[in-house]
Amino acid sequence: MKTNWGAAFQIAAVYVGTVVGAGFATGREIVEFFTRFGFIGLIGILFSGYIFISQGSKLMRISAKIGATSYQEFNIFLFGRVFGSIINVIMLFMLLGVCAVMLSGAGAVFSEQLGLSRSFGLILTLSLSIIVMIVGIKGLFAANTIVVPLMISFSFILMVMSVQLPNFLDQLLFIPFVDDGWKSVVAPFSYTALNLGLAQAVLVPVAAEIRDEQTVKWGGIIGGAALTLILLSSHFTLVMLPNVEAFEIPMAVVMKSLAAGLYGLYILIIYGEIFTSVIGNVFGLERQIKTFLPLPSIAIVGGILTIAFLISQIEYGTLLSYLYPVFGYISIIFIILLWMKPLDKIEKK
Repeated sequence: MKTNWGAAFQIAAVYVGTVVGAGFATGREIVEFFTRFGFIGLIGILFSGYIFISQGSKLMRISAKIGATSYQEFNIFLFGRVFGSIINVIMLFMLLGVCAVMLSGAGAVFSEQLGLSRSFGLILTLSLSIIVMIVGIKGLFAANTIVVPLMISFSFILMVMSVQLPNFLDQLLFIPFVDDGWKSVVAPFSYTALNLGLAQAVLVPVAAEIRDEQTVKWGGIIGGAALTLILLSSHFTLVMLPNVEAFEIPMAVVMKSLAAGLYGLYILIIYGEIFTSVIGNVFGLERQIKTFLPLPSIAIVGGILTIAFLISQIEYGTLLSYLYPVFGYISIIFIILLWMKPLDKIEKK
């Protein structure tokens, strides 16, 4: 079967764009799962890369084979009707939690980086979200085609600068003492499980639309390899930041010290990533809730944003460090079942 390389690269771009959300852009997610463990975190990133390549590709190949049009259908296939339905409800709460983390991240940008009120950042983001949901969402997702490549480019620029700093190799190989060091062993699995679990909402329908298993397979491999390189470049940068855990948006702190001229643009890109993540999650939640709760869209959106706003009163770093690992542990069941599912025994529909 011939591979459509153009389509494969498009799938890879969607894969990267879906996973590279706001937690990734701020660097806080990478610190929480990897960088704070030093050299062990680097090994964790390499394990994560392998899982992103193998299981991301497998997830999309299965979707293409069974013709699943939504992650709800995919989960029912993977877990069975009863457990699949339970997982879909859990996913609903996870998406709501992630939405709250993103909203809190917007507040952190305003307070930590711009010296403005955190509440102002939250209210501005909520107001813009409501406007976009009323006016339309297509233009905002199109903006991701600009925001994501720019963010990745800055990530590589910072890595090149960081590698040239004195004691880079010493910092890279250093293993700090951390009270919860056991998490470094689980981190590659919980991190990839969290991201693949949430990325289903986009990857499943994309793979089902392409239908060509070979093209989908290579899209997953290329996308997973790209994610590994981005994770490595961010880690190489963050290991050079002293007391990295103290910052809500560590990548912006590095940018300010190494390339101050690009700092303003970088903050705008981080905010753009956060904003598109909030909208993406609200959009996905609204569509899912509407399937079993026949209310007007604006009422559902209002309810989602109100709950997310209340949760987002907790600080971004605190919220991410508690919710993301918990969601990751829940999603490990998803990764294990995906791993165990034999591809050759799945009949094409």
